[in-house]
Amino acid sequence: MVLRSDPQLDTIFQALADPTRRAMLRSLAAHERSLSELASPFVMSFPAASKHVRVLEGAGLVTRRVEGRTHICALNAEPLAAATDWLSFYQTYWSDKFDRLDAILTAEPEEK
Repeated sequence: MVLRSDPQLDTIFQALADPTRRAMLRSLAAHERSLSELASPFVMSFPAASKHVRVLEGAGLVTRRVEGRTHICALNAEPLAAATDWLSFYQTYWSDKFDRLDAILTAEPEEK
């Protein structure tokens, strides 16, 4: 069976697969940060931090502007809606499963 792929969704999940990039996004949720501010919690070089930001930019999750020699990054959370929509199916799936399990566990045992 061949499954159709959504290239945008694939790119978003690929970007989110790395814990450093997820931490960078979390940091950007508060406010814009320079690339050096994004890199500071991690032991990494400027080029390594820039590579992570390029992946996030490629997924549309981050925008970057240059002011002099400073790269300023900002969160663009809109593409995360596609990931949320995809995941919501599984939230419904598991909610239904847990509701059925709860009904079984709380049902009175049949009399013999």
